[in-house]
Amino acid sequence: MQEIDIIILSNARTQELREITCQAIESLLASEDPDKIRFLIQVYESADTHSYVYPYCNTKFPKRPFNYNRFMNMGIRSGKAPFICLCNNDLLFQPNWASNLLKAFECFPDMNSASPYCPMNHEERGVQANSGVHWGYEVRKHIAGWCLFFKRSMLERTGLLDERFKFWYADNDYAKTLQAKQVLHGLVTDSHVYHLESQTLKTKSEREQLLLTTEERYVYEYKWEGRSYFSYLNTKRKKFFKNLNS
Repeated sequence: MQEIDIIILSNARTQELREITCQAIESLLASEDPDKIRFLIQVYESADTHSYVYPYCNTKFPKRPFNYNRFMNMGIRSGKAPFICLCNNDLLFQPNWASNLLKAFECFPDMNSASPYCPMNHEERGVQANSGVHWGYEVRKHIAGWCLFFKRSMLERTGLLDERFKFWYADNDYAKTLQAKQVLHGLVTDSHVYHLESQTLKTKSEREQLLLTTEERYVYEYKWEGRSYFSYLNTKRKKFFKNLNS
């Protein structure tokens, strides 16, 4: 039996958002033969309630403020399976999505990271379903940040996720890291997972969304695009005083 660590981040502040997480878990459990593939599911629930425990999962309630990469790293450290899948909560897993990914890893031993195909997203980018493995590091095309599937052994080359990326640009940083470390990544087009497009993020105010996105852009530019360290620090200083006065 193949074991896979599944790490899902949820912020079920409303009943509707909780149902989205539950729907993802239900579709996940129904997607594969449990005698062949065992999903070890961890859900990190950041909503301000400890009253609901998701069925068939290890539900955890982090005490620290939401940080996408930090929570994912907590799940990675807690897991033990040879394969890890980092997931948004707004996903619908289709039959055989995981077994088809595992077949791709068998066919291409040098592949260490993969994403499944989303019919809604990838068709818009000119990628057809069941058209083989597409190699590359383009975000939202090859790198589907809502569902990243990789070998645990890959972390020996890349390290854990950079926790300076609390939400936005986390997938961009993942892509750049793979490329810099020459880790082969593929979009596996016969593995299908629907992404319902940031259902949790849409419930946040414009100010909350801005706070999630702005600082990460400066971190990304400093890390990968040559932004000076002093410019980065000055941006953080301005942001601190702006938040202090708001």
